[in-house]
Amino acid sequence: MKGLLRRILRYLAFEQGRAIGWYKRFCNPGGDEWAAWLKRHGGFHAIGEHCSIQVNAIITDPAYTRLGNNVRLTGCTLFGHDGSVNMLNRAFGLRLDRVGKIDIRDNVFVGHGAIILPGVTIGPNAIVAAGSLVNRDVPPGSIVAGAPARVVGDIERLVARLEQDSARLPWIETLNRYRDSGDPALRAEVEQARIRHFFGR
Repeated sequence: MKGLLRRILRYLAFEQGRAIGWYKRFCNPGGDEWAAWLKRHGGFHAIGEHCSIQVNAIITDPAYTRLGNNVRLTGCTLFGHDGSVNMLNRAFGLRLDRVGKIDIRDNVFVGHGAIILPGVTIGPNAIVAAGSLVNRDVPPGSIVAGAPARVVGDIERLVARLEQDSARLPWIETLNRYRDSGDPALRAEVEQARIRHFFGR
């Protein structure tokens, strides 16, 4: 019965753009699936291929947001406008407007709790660390962290270090076999090997 309900809710969500709250609650879509829904119904300026967007990501102005290929958004916030303008307009009898694009290029990861402000371009090939406040462009190939975010590293060095570290992991061969086959038994074996490594049992 649950499987039938999930199929119906996915159909309503993807084909008709309806029952979105129920779909999110009962189907618990992963980042890839939610990005596919947003690409179809989310009102973005553009979303590229192979993106992943967690359902707890907040994008206030999708029409001003462009995502390239292989963009990964965790529970972050993307602001396309400055909400303080409304208060200033009322307080001082003004007619101000302050909005901006968010342009996230190919191969970008934005960590949990990061905030991207209007008028920012990120990447390509960049990482925004968890909890960062990005108020200016992020250069290609860089890693930024902090509030406000500043460059703390580059992708090329990170990739070289991670390749070396990964080669030494006791579960890497099993993980690679899982990646090639998708066999759930191998996935479970990887999890057990990690737990033994971390906690000794």
